[in-house]
Amino acid sequence: MKIYGDLNSGNCLKVKWVCDQLRIPYEWIAVDTMRGETRTPAFLQLNASGQVPVVEFDDGCVLAQSNAIIRYLARGSDLIPIDDFLAAKMDEWLFWEQYSHEPYIAVCRFLLVYLGKPASDLDPDKVKRGYAALARMERQLATTRFLVGDLFTLADVALLAYTRVAHEGGFDLADYGAVRRWINDSERALGLSR
Repeated sequence: MKIYGDLNSGNCLKVKWVCDQLRIPYEWIAVDTMRGETRTPAFLQLNASGQVPVVEFDDGCVLAQSNAIIRYLARGSDLIPIDDFLAAKMDEWLFWEQYSHEPYIAVCRFLLVYLGKPASDLDPDKVKRGYAALARMERQLATTRFLVGDLFTLADVALLAYTRVAHEGGFDLADYGAVRRWINDSERALGLSR
């Protein structure tokens, strides 16, 4: 199996972390998104939307979109709850991450870190929505160890990717004690070190 990805991307890291956690062998194919490598004819043949991550399986099948990939790779593992309702709650967080978290936290980080913009150039609405996402997580994590109760799931993997570097996007986590605790617990669950 080949993973085409950029290690600067939280979406790509999700896939790597799941493979590492589940000991799924893979070959990492580095794709530099900042140099336009997702826009080459060869890459667009692999994924017409020109995004990473992309997984190419040994049988030639190709799958894109980070949460679809991790959902597929983790089937039958402890990263997906056995209980159907809890699995649906996990999916709820996965969909929320791509719609209500990543477009704000990750985009602000991209603008500051990779495009070198000053914080004063950030769209105030994106900043506001990023803090709203962090507040939503804080409320949940003030009552549960992980996003789906006491179970470490794909929801935690998906949301960890950009939350752990939210400060790089200008987000101050000082008032988000439950989120900070969860980051540490999730990193430990994945065997990550800073």
